Amino acid sequence: MKIINYGIIGCGMMGQEHLRNIALLDGARVAAIFEPDEIMAAAAKAIAPNAKLEASIEDLLSRNDLDCLLVASPNHRHIDALERIAELNPLPLLMEKPLYTDPADIARVEAIAAHYPAPIWVAMEYRYMPPVQTFAEEAQRATGGVKMLTIREHRFPFLHKVGDWNRFNRNTGGTLVEKCCHFFDLMRLILGSDPVRVTASAGQEVNHLDETYDGEVPDIWDSAYVIVDFANGARAMLELCMYAEGSRYQEEISAVGPNGKIEAFVPGPGRFWPTHLGAPPVAQVIISPRHPKGPQAVDIPVDPTILDAGDHNGSTFYQHARFLDLVRNGGAPEVSIADGAWAVRMGIAAQNSAQSHSVIDRI
Repeated sequence: MKIINYGIIGCGMMGQEHLRNIALLDGARVAAIFEPDEIMAAAAKAIAPNAKLEASIEDLLSRNDLDCLLVASPNHRHIDALERIAELNPLPLLMEKPLYTDPADIARVEAIAAHYPAPIWVAMEYRYMPPVQTFAEEAQRATGGVKMLTIREHRFPFLHKVGDWNRFNRNTGGTLVEKCCHFFDLMRLILGSDPVRVTASAGQEVNHLDETYDGEVPDIWDSAYVIVDFANGARAMLELCMYAEGSRYQEEISAVGPNGKIEAFVPGPGRFWPTHLGAPPVAQVIISPRHPKGPQAVDIPVDPTILDAGDHNGSTFYQHARFLDLVRNGGAPEVSIADGAWAVRMGIAAQNSAQSHSVIDRI
């Protein structure tokens, strides 16, 4: 079996999660890394000791031994990296979310998508959480057609990143882009429809208010409600709270239709679960038919080795396994550039709605 060589652009916290998961794959290795921060580069080298640290994106892209690429740099660097890759070495690409952060950049994305000769897969890891996959596969059958979809994430605050880039909207696109593009992507996936209207209320209520960086207080939001109307008549709601790390589950998703209800409960990162509370909770899916009444609960465990490799309930590993199969055997990416762009557009619409206190119906 041919070994698939990855080139990685950006190896901060999320990039290192990718490194740990690639190491679990059969027939894959990280051959080259570009990471400008010395501390993060050293940490990445410790995880992938056989990878070569390159001095620039251009040096990495000039190599002729790479089979695919991964971009995991800070959000506001994504579009520039995407353009350099398209120009210099357009290999199969796993592109971390969000695809872009500035609404003006959609034209740059579309220009690349029109001519890029290989698959571009947008890394929407939440699709690949085992309980979320089960939920998405069973939602229409369990409900008889989803009419209402609710996604709640109650979690820890934003972690510290290199240069504290994630403390400011100008770098992240805003919380409803940076964090919540995952959930807008799930809405479209589960409902099989596109949004037509977004209404949001959001703000910075608790987190980061006592922090300053070069005299500037962070402006990143920590809580939100977002309601989305879809073309097929379904409605979805997002509830986000980033000062609720005491919760048993981090994500709770429910869908309801004329025949019943389905729920998924997903725990947060195991490394944050207090040891004095014993074993961390196991993900669960519950189906509750209307007739006859009787909820049916199923645990959805994940291999502990895979759980320990990241903070996303094993999803990074399962996503990489599917991407690796695409690199080996060809085909279309499961999460396309169009999917990635829709998730950002929905996030931007939600940001605008909350800022303007208005309904956004041009998404």
